[in-house]
Amino acid sequence: MGKVENRLFMAELALPAVFSAPSGIEFKFDLVRVSGGLAYISGHGPIDGAKPLMQGKVGTDLTAEQGTEAARLTALSIIASLKQELGDLDRVTRWVKVLGMVNCAPGFSATPGVINGFSDLIIELWGPDRGAHARSAIGVAELPFDIPVEVEAIVEVDQEAQ
Repeated sequence: MGKVENRLFMAELALPAVFSAPSGIEFKFDLVRVSGGLAYISGHGPIDGAKPLMQGKVGTDLTAEQGTEAARLTALSIIASLKQELGDLDRVTRWVKVLGMVNCAPGFSATPGVINGFSDLIIELWGPDRGAHARSAIGVAELPFDIPVEVEAIVEVDQEAQ
């Protein structure tokens, strides 16, 4: 078991099933695309397989705290996809850039605090040197499947450890 997986275990966190298309929908993209020394991670939400774990708008249907939990669940979904693609999560040598989108009610502007749920977990698992990242946190009117948070990211990957 690698360092990151051990930290997941010690935190009693389980990875969800890898994000998959709901019935009747076809995904025509890769969840993770490795090119050169980078892995580009497609947008993920708080989803276990094809089942959304949370739905609704932050600021009306969900509190900011629930939105933060949705962001944390989204981190676990991304980690599951990275594990599937890379095999060993320790191959992620650095988190580079994160774009967090919050499905929010008009007037809700605490999007950075919501996306902190994602960033905090990544830094907890990879440490401050490898886990810290550049980030944007924006509010949007709608997200697919009515999920409250969607995150995409770019990470550096150790190509020699394949």
